[in-house]
Amino acid sequence: MRLAELSRRSGVSTATIKYYLREGLLPPGRRHNATTAEYDEEHLRRLRLVRAMIQVGQVPVAKVREVLGHVDDDSLGRTIRLGAALWALPQVPEPDADDEYVRAAHEEVTALLDRLGWENARRLTTISPAYRSLVVAVAAFRRLGYGWGAEQLAPYAELMHRTAVLDLDNMETHPSEAERIEFAVLGAILNEPALQALHRLAQEEEAARRYGFE
Repeated sequence: MRLAELSRRSGVSTATIKYYLREGLLPPGRRHNATTAEYDEEHLRRLRLVRAMIQVGQVPVAKVREVLGHVDDDSLGRTIRLGAALWALPQVPEPDADDEYVRAAHEEVTALLDRLGWENARRLTTISPAYRSLVVAVAAFRRLGYGWGAEQLAPYAELMHRTAVLDLDNMETHPSEAERIEFAVLGAILNEPALQALHRLAQEEEAARRYGFE
């Protein structure tokens, strides 16, 4: 398809598509002649992914480029490729290692991983943004006087593991490796807000069942 058709089918202006091409977010089209290029369904799929990351996920352009670089790096194994793409998304800052609540949170989260037998997650604690995010959340609970730790988190973690199984089962239905990694990245951007919304809806439902609407 020509640029105009790619714009029409994607709903993205030609000026924006050209900007994405200049920024390396889209691969160049196949040159038809000196002034025009041809684009295909792969360009359309990638364009939709880029728009979701920027518009829905509010991911900066530089981060989008970094994530897509990992998505396209077929020299990496699937686990590393997936992890690198997800870790390139915006993350919480490194917590203060000297904070007593952060130190206690590290102990609780490490105990949680040991309790669950999550040996692979345990090995990645020094580099995993997800581990860091959990430490920050647990530290905040403890700073406010709530004894939130391994015992309280374990049932939630078990539910999340079942969710992860569903995520990867769905990812593996896609035919190409790039599509699988793209699906996982989209899941981080789109499915996590959906899961959060379902969690809140479930809380509303359970609260009404227990306490009514008074």
